[in-house]
Amino acid sequence: MWRKDDNSQNSSEAPQSANAFNASKPGSSPLSTLTTSHTAPACISQGIRIKGEVTGTEDLFIDGKVEGKITLTRSGVTVGPNGVVKGDITAKELVFRGIADGKFTAEERIQIWHTAKVQGELKSERIAIEEGAELRGKVEAGKVTNKVAAVAESAGRSNKTQQTRTTETTVKDATLASDAATAGAD
Repeated sequence: MWRKDDNSQNSSEAPQSANAFNASKPGSSPLSTLTTSHTAPACISQGIRIKGEVTGTEDLFIDGKVEGKITLTRSGVTVGPNGVVKGDITAKELVFRGIADGKFTAEERIQIWHTAKVQGELKSERIAIEEGAELRGKVEAGKVTNKVAAVAESAGRSNKTQQTRTTETTVKDATLASDAATAGAD
């Protein structure tokens, strides 16, 4: 049981070093006692260069150089102030603070800071561009795909309805003509 006077005696002892690991447990290794944060993004830091395809489910912070396709459809990607990306990025959210060139698609939003230089195609539901940012290329904002699909579907229904009415009219006319021919023969 914990008592306040016991704690005051231990407070005079020197704290354990930050590098000290819990080695008192048999079979435990120093690495097994380290914990990682599930909220911190994965990081490609300055000085790291990647060529190829990057995929995953964690948020990603890029402050190095990446050439290739980045696909994190359920996560966010941030191109840091020192980051350089040449390639396509597909993510839930995109934030540009550095240099990027390619085709960029975000499900929810794209944010371009004043320090960013972005070139290429951007497509997202929401896009925010700070004053001073450099942006060259094509920008599509909003739920364009859903609206276009609804308009196309609506147009398709009206064409089908019109074709059905035309067919029904032709069938009725043909029936009337055959009835008249039969009546004239009697």
